[in-house]
Amino acid sequence: MKASLVISTYNWKEALELVLKSVLKQKMMPLEIVIADDGSKNDTKALIDNYRSKFNIPLVHVWQEDNGFRKSMIINKAVAKAKGDYIIQVDGDCILHPSFIKDHLRYARQGVYLSGSRVTIKESYLKTLFGQQKTRLNVFTKGIKKRGRALRLPILSTFYKESDGFNLKNRGCNMSFAREDFIAVNGYNEDFEGWGREDSELGRRFHNYGLLNRRLKNIAIVYHIYHYEKPKDKLDENHQMEVDAVKNKTVWCNHGIDKYLSE
Repeated sequence: MKASLVISTYNWKEALELVLKSVLKQKMMPLEIVIADDGSKNDTKALIDNYRSKFNIPLVHVWQEDNGFRKSMIINKAVAKAKGDYIIQVDGDCILHPSFIKDHLRYARQGVYLSGSRVTIKESYLKTLFGQQKTRLNVFTKGIKKRGRALRLPILSTFYKESDGFNLKNRGCNMSFAREDFIAVNGYNEDFEGWGREDSELGRRFHNYGLLNRRLKNIAIVYHIYHYEKPKDKLDENHQMEVDAVKNKTVWCNHGIDKYLSE
């Protein structure tokens, strides 16, 4: 399958630069990179423009006006623009292991969505991380926690099989799916505004649609750069929408990707 790597970002060009540098070091490159930009300032655009010449694949910048946390909307817009038949999704504060794309594509197929975990980079390590522009991290790196997740052992990943049960560990910072499957459930639900539950609600609708899930353990490693938590003022409301998706066995969301597909 041909994969588009979709990277969500908002006003943190320093982190995004490390992510892009880690993409340059991938053992297997995607078809393209699509930056899903939820309203960043011009310095992010300048960074992306500068990095285009460093890649031999397209680097596409999809931007929307800053009007609060609207990650669901910008991911939909990015996937609508994507040329690949498979989508690998990460956040713009997650540094990719060199085998990250390769690991996702190993198990990529229609009818299954994949989700991996993340290693956490400590706040105390940020000065070193940015000062030295580090993208080569591993299980022995001093500035990480949840260290076991940094151990890449592909043979162990084979013990995790496709399942028809719901995956509680699904996170948008490390997941992938067939573009056609995403469109079949109308993508992310844009009723989600403000941080929280948009990824898990999408996973609920994937499950209701009949997709299998597979956890990626000991492969597809990302290193999440520490940052202060986003405001959670919408969390209760967003949680209720996920509860409703379970109760009603919802597959299709009313406000999703469909309106961008004809553009």
